[in-house]
Amino acid sequence: MCGIVGLFAKSPDVEERLGAHLGSMLAQMADRGPDSAGIALYREPAPEGTTKYSLFSPDPDEDWAALGDAEVHASHAVVVLDDADAEALLAGRPHLQVVSAGRRIEMFKEAIDPREFVARFELDRLAGSHGLGHTRMATESKVTTAGAHPFSTGLDLCLVHNGSLSNHNRLRQRLRREGIAFRTENDTEVAAGYLTWRLREGDTLQAALERCLDDLDGFYTFAVGTADGFAVLRDPIACKPAVMAETDEWVAMASEYRAIAVLPGAAQARVWEPEPARVYVWEREPVA
Repeated sequence: MCGIVGLFAKSPDVEERLGAHLGSMLAQMADRGPDSAGIALYREPAPEGTTKYSLFSPDPDEDWAALGDAEVHASHAVVVLDDADAEALLAGRPHLQVVSAGRRIEMFKEAIDPREFVARFELDRLAGSHGLGHTRMATESKVTTAGAHPFSTGLDLCLVHNGSLSNHNRLRQRLRREGIAFRTENDTEVAAGYLTWRLREGDTLQAALERCLDDLDGFYTFAVGTADGFAVLRDPIACKPAVMAETDEWVAMASEYRAIAVLPGAAQARVWEPEPARVYVWEREPVA
């Protein structure tokens, strides 16, 4: 089943409340995916020469201060590390899982009920330009924090997915030969890895998603985040549900309209069902 939500802010007011809005949307999708939940937000960029890391620790008493100025979010923390020092610092703490890395992305996920996730991670405190969320009903891999969505396989890239890929094992082997690493057996991580590879090869996000239509078999609705925006794609059959809406203040997508209905101005929004095999992209000015 699973539930997807996404929100792209077009005004400062929505940016200030982005986490709260995404949290409200995510809670509406709780019964579509009670196994786990996750969210990716794009916020202020890290300084040049540094990378922002979202880290997960299974230890509730984790000494996050040992990594420097850490912003703690429940079982996760966001730390900004100098590029020259990051590898050595993280190698010395192998129990920490790197959930995401990049200039702007911050990502949190946990194997708990989505409504508990929203409260525990205090999403209402977080501002940002855009973000994605996911509630999972596990069908193809274990219910773990690592297996929860979103998946991030490249700098500032994340993906959430409702559906099932039939050729993910073969594609995973191919991508490993291209240097893409995987932590789980989840087919969504393979889709994220595929996009990372295509972007590394020089594709635009639009072109990379169009290639999915040829190289990925199965049924899927994808929502993809980058530092500059987000995109939506449904497979040519489009049997997995999706709805989109837009106002002067925001663009939103979700598996069901009820997740969009909680947004301010939803009653006046232009609402439509995304067409099969068509890429929808919203982007802002690139990060300097």
